[in-house]
Amino acid sequence: MSPAPDERDRIRAAMDRILAGTPEHSTGALTVVALAQEAQVPRNALTQRHPDLRNEFYGKVRERGQMPDAEKRLRKQIVKLKELRAKDAEELAELRRDVQGLLRVVNQLTLENQQLRTELTAPRARLRVLPGQPQPPAPR
Repeated sequence: MSPAPDERDRIRAAMDRILAGTPEHSTGALTVVALAQEAQVPRNALTQRHPDLRNEFYGKVRERGQMPDAEKRLRKQIVKLKELRAKDAEELAELRRDVQGLLRVVNQLTLENQQLRTELTAPRARLRVLPGQPQPPAPR
């Protein structure tokens, strides 16, 4: 598909309308997509054929002290991801503490289990009656 002869002029006019806040064919967002819609050209006209105009558009947006919408979205996403990362780090630290506590409990239970098994396999000692205690019944 070959570009229209007036494509660059349409893009520049669309750029002016968006920056003036009077879009006719788009939402007026400060994005390449909105600029392409406003100029009524395919998006690749800005990304492949006329990247200089795309860069000029973003430069003018920044000159006005504004931030392109795509950059705003990305910054919000970065904030959310940082919050999630902090929560994950906190949860991971808590899980590591839990693992240490569980390991101690498992080791204690293993030791007690070994002691009980040893007691079960050891020959039973005979009961000794202390003086002054009643005699236990004799085994049958």
